[in-house]
Amino acid sequence: MPEAGGRSLVTNTTPLIALTAATGGLDVLRFLFERVVVPLEVAQELRIGGPKAFGVEVFSTAADWLEVQAQPVALQPFLQNSLDKGEAAVIQTALNLQLPLVCIDETAGRRISRLCNLSLTGSIGILLKARNQGFAVDIPQALDRMRRQGIWLSDQVVEFALSH
Repeated sequence: MPEAGGRSLVTNTTPLIALTAATGGLDVLRFLFERVVVPLEVAQELRIGGPKAFGVEVFSTAADWLEVQAQPVALQPFLQNSLDKGEAAVIQTALNLQLPLVCIDETAGRRISRLCNLSLTGSIGILLKARNQGFAVDIPQALDRMRRQGIWLSDQVVEFALSH
């Protein structure tokens, strides 16, 4: 069940791929949030490898409940010059729609999200929160799947995930 209050989230590309690797799909996002916004720039990044690229099929099948933006977002110069297009679009979209929570895994994007007074989560935070709310996820197995898919996880992040 989604959290009380209908929580919303704006997500970046890496968490979509990481969560797909970890759980085989994106249902974990649907479980936690009533509204998951995906900027057009993020959708384009995800699809850049073509229809057979990892995560594209899962993303496409989730399009009926994901809120994929139809137009690119006009970026503030600060964001455009500080981050890649996807991360910048996530932050700008969250600010434009007044949605306080973003899902970004990369350090620079997380740092700038904080500077913009946004709340943060990442792939591991999503997995831990979902497990704590009753979503069936085996954290050690999810971490292994992510790493096997080539998703880099620091030892600190793995240690954190395994200890919570």
